[in-house]
Amino acid sequence: MRILLTGGTGLIGRALCQKWVAQGHEVVVWSRQPSKVAALCSGAVAIGQLHELEGAGQLDAVINLAGAPIADRPWTQSRREVLLQSRVQLTHTLVDWLATLPHPPRVLISGSAVGWYGDGQDAELDEGSAPQKPDFGSTLCRSWEQEALRAQSMGIRVVLLRTAAVLSSDGGMLARLRLPFSLGLGGRLGSGRQWMPWIHLADQVGLIDFLLHREDCAGPVNACAPQLLRNSEFTAALARALHRPAIIPMPAWVLKLALGEMSNLLLAGQRAQPRRARELGYSYRFAQIDAALVDVLVFNCVS
Repeated sequence: MRILLTGGTGLIGRALCQKWVAQGHEVVVWSRQPSKVAALCSGAVAIGQLHELEGAGQLDAVINLAGAPIADRPWTQSRREVLLQSRVQLTHTLVDWLATLPHPPRVLISGSAVGWYGDGQDAELDEGSAPQKPDFGSTLCRSWEQEALRAQSMGIRVVLLRTAAVLSSDGGMLARLRLPFSLGLGGRLGSGRQWMPWIHLADQVGLIDFLLHREDCAGPVNACAPQLLRNSEFTAALARALHRPAIIPMPAWVLKLALGEMSNLLLAGQRAQPRRARELGYSYRFAQIDAALVDVLVFNCVS
């Protein structure tokens, strides 16, 4: 298979490269910094511009995971522009380019997030649910998905991957939480009652690979584990995995003061369920949080 991957140097992209190169697929990574691809995505082909693929042969699939980190800094106006450009505008450019190909790929799996739903509070959410209380993050996801869906007019199967917090030893949310929790300084965020969907990196990679081959699947897919947890339950599980207490809560007002609207990433939640993945028959390797955290924190499993 010949696969074009955006976001190939990110947490999920690196793991996908490792898996697919090992399986013998040709992985082409479109990156703003192609010189970094060789070190981060061993065995992949790097390009800096899409026109470099002209005349290079037909693509079988496109995996679109590009996007500047959404939680690195507060959502100032300039930061919002960066987030929009790196997701919405990049996807627009990608789909426009796909329209120029004489033989488009069969499938486009395009990134999104469970934040698409906004703050769902206690409502049970699956792929058929409507957006709930909106914020910038949910608006960003909806615009991102709309750009990807334009590829349907070319006969391309489009899958919208609504990803939850990814658990990995190599980055993501746990990279920030591990130190304070290891020191016994962790605790719930705000009330701790907000729902907190999650997924192990091995299942994120496994689900994308699974969807790549499921030609009967299109539209949104929630990439999250089937176990539903509130923030207080997640933080208790993390403390348990690290053999530390979790007794120092972070008040909501402190997060709002420090982060502004970006605090919604921590204080709002989605009671999201992976209905489509289960209906299609995806088998989770890590469906329970305790096993997932022990694996990530002790065994560092990816593939």
